[in-house]
Amino acid sequence: MPRSLLVLALLCLLGTANADERAAARQQIEAARQDIAELQKLLKQIEQEKSGVQRQLKTTESEMGELEKQVDTLQQEIDRSEAELDRLNEEKTTLEGARLEQQRLIGTQARAAYQNGRQEYLKLLLNQQNPEKFSRTLTYYDYLNKARFEQVANFNETLRQLANVEAGIEEQRSKLAQQQDGLRERRDQLAEVRKERQQALAKLSSDFSTREQKLQARRQEQAQLERVLKTIEETLARQAREAEQARQRALLAERERQQQQRQAGVKVTPGPLVSSSGASFGGPFAKAKGKLPWPVDGRLVARYGTPRGGDARTKWDGVLIGAAVGSQVRAVHGGRVVFADWLRGAGLLVILDHGNGYLTLYGHNQSLLKDAGDIVKAGEPIATVGTSGGQEAAALYFAIRQQGRPSDPAQWCRAQG
Repeated sequence: MPRSLLVLALLCLLGTANADERAAARQQIEAARQDIAELQKLLKQIEQEKSGVQRQLKTTESEMGELEKQVDTLQQEIDRSEAELDRLNEEKTTLEGARLEQQRLIGTQARAAYQNGRQEYLKLLLNQQNPEKFSRTLTYYDYLNKARFEQVANFNETLRQLANVEAGIEEQRSKLAQQQDGLRERRDQLAEVRKERQQALAKLSSDFSTREQKLQARRQEQAQLERVLKTIEETLARQAREAEQARQRALLAERERQQQQRQAGVKVTPGPLVSSSGASFGGPFAKAKGKLPWPVDGRLVARYGTPRGGDARTKWDGVLIGAAVGSQVRAVHGGRVVFADWLRGAGLLVILDHGNGYLTLYGHNQSLLKDAGDIVKAGEPIATVGTSGGQEAAALYFAIRQQGRPSDPAQWCRAQG
């Protein structure tokens, strides 16, 4: 066979092979596009469900905050009721002592009257030898009888007061039992709401992340198939060069992915301890740098300006202070509450206005102790530490804004221990 015919046959075979590979690649790309479109549709539905779950999360965490507040109020009422019960029991003991003493005096007087005889008045009437002595003796007996009647009246009054106190004790015990039943009911409701919150968080983290990962995988497959198609349509030399570049890119992407996974898996080194104790600063906020206490006793787990969630593209505009659930959050400086409600991403949030454009923010609380419009003093409790806003561990988000710009709280608060 002439050489020219041989070359022509080889080119035809090569063209046919490339056409088949190109068609197969296009079919795979089209299948990947359909999968991605379907996944995007599912993700859109999940995003709508996620918004509903976020609303549910807001409702449950707000309800948790209100129930925590009600539990604290009921506990205070129970403490007051128990103190009132103790006071009534002390009063009962005092009245019992008075009753016994009055009963003893009345008995003594009764025995003395009996020993003097029942006929004493009759004897005086018959013995009229000395009228002046008779008159004095008669006056003496009148005083004595009057004293006896007063003793009996006091005794009856003591009995009446004792009966009232016993009735008050019984009423207080009944009230205390009702308050304790109410407290148990509120705590049961709180436990149920916490269970609903855990289920909502689990649904958010499970459904969305699974489909997001699948979508990303299909997009990577589509990109890879498009690169394959482009490689087939180019020359063999360009094909080899592009294949090598694709391999290098894949290797670099894998290294970056592994590095991100390692960063995400690294545990946060516990930060220094911070304290809310110490004297408050009474001057204007603008002159308070380095003089303010921290809002809660705890440990810094995230510093201002550090990467947030292992992603270097987002950084903390405040600090995160790990503390025990229910710990009191205190105002670092006097001011007015301008916001006290649930906010997506921050949970139950309190914002204080300190004048001249200075604001302090306190987020992820378990309950809010103040309402918008309230005036608070430095060191006054305004919330309790919690996990609202999707937090897994109890911590307080604390930030400072100056004319709307974030400022490092560590520059304003006293040096941590």
